[in-house]
Amino acid sequence: MKKMPHGVTPRLKPLPPKRAIDISILDVGTTKIGCLIGRLRPIETGPFLPGRTHRIEVLGIGHQRSRGIKAGAVVDMEAAEQSIRLAVDAAERMADARIESLIVTVSAGRLSSEHYHATVPVHGRPVSESDIQRVLGAGSSHVVKPGRSVLHSIPVGYALEGARGIRDPRGMVGMELGLDMHVVTADAAPVRNLMLCIERCHLSVQTLVAAPYASGLSVLADDEAEIGVTLVDMGGGTTTVASFSRGQFVHADAIALGGHHVTLDIARGLSTTIDHAERLKTLHANVFPGMSSENEMIDITPVGEPDGEIAHHVPKSQLIRIVKPRVEETLELVRDRLRASGHANEAGKRVVLTGGACQLTGLGELAAKILGRQVRVGRPLGIKGLPEAAKGPSFAAAVGLLVYPQRAAEEHFDPVRRTMRSTGTNGYFSRVGQWLKESF
Repeated sequence: MKKMPHGVTPRLKPLPPKRAIDISILDVGTTKIGCLIGRLRPIETGPFLPGRTHRIEVLGIGHQRSRGIKAGAVVDMEAAEQSIRLAVDAAERMADARIESLIVTVSAGRLSSEHYHATVPVHGRPVSESDIQRVLGAGSSHVVKPGRSVLHSIPVGYALEGARGIRDPRGMVGMELGLDMHVVTADAAPVRNLMLCIERCHLSVQTLVAAPYASGLSVLADDEAEIGVTLVDMGGGTTTVASFSRGQFVHADAIALGGHHVTLDIARGLSTTIDHAERLKTLHANVFPGMSSENEMIDITPVGEPDGEIAHHVPKSQLIRIVKPRVEETLELVRDRLRASGHANEAGKRVVLTGGACQLTGLGELAAKILGRQVRVGRPLGIKGLPEAAKGPSFAAAVGLLVYPQRAAEEHFDPVRRTMRSTGTNGYFSRVGQWLKESF
């Protein structure tokens, strides 16, 4: 076991509270790499969506077909680097700006959650800010398994004398102050390789964000996170899950199945190319066979034959019989993982589906049947300047990365600060420099 600082990914500095700032993001997926440049302006009259302190305007957007990425992890450095460069270049041209650093999504590395409880004595006096910092430090001082990287460390609630779920204990009295901490980790190797690939493009990584958390920040509406909801982000190579309760992100998980696996099943089952299988999935696939699907025929271009010159015909029902089992398997794994996590009840009776693979016809109804919950499809909310083509579920994680800086201050990584202090560089000028970095 090793101490947490060695496994902590880069942290994001706080947003300036009174001036606009430009943010660049990179969403690295199995089938699509997207880059957005957005301007965040402080809200004058109060948040119009939960947890948002800034209005977001998209200045530039670029997206490319993903190459060299499998299940969210880099498998071909050269191909992945080229895709990233093209996406970033397109966003820079549209915004007439130059990107130097990025906030990046992570869906690879077997995302998982760990929960810790820490306590400190307060001896019956009112809880002060110093007590809050002490318990935050105690909650962050746990160890991380070798080979894992910490993506998020989020306080989800305080406790006094056994009464849990307190949001702000300042001024309250008790003998002991407790803290519940939610820590999200991923395998270190794919995280390091992803960062290395981005750095080879002469870009730096500001911070890494778990993909389902980012998606939740962009698509959850009104009081959904407060009353409890599970977000299922169905991407090309992975399906990731985030549970929210009492307004907090409380659980993360990932399954190495996604929309690209459905495409591969179609290609194998109908002996056609992957590109043609993707078109068939987009145009004709659904998960509920009907009477018309037995009579309706679709054209299949065999592998190795020129497109459209030689084709054979199969009933649409055959395509559905290939697609439905894979979708059912994915949703059943989500259901079983959620039950095993222990967060199924506190996540409420609502599920929000997002990600490009959730757009399959009939998937919402099938998900409601398998998961036993109310289901809706989530799309990015509250974003100005987003092109029509990017307003769908496939851009949920990318847009969520523009929202994330507004929530980053909620996270706590005390061991990192303790490590910095121990280097002997905490003199006057160092402290002034740190204040300038955090304030402007």
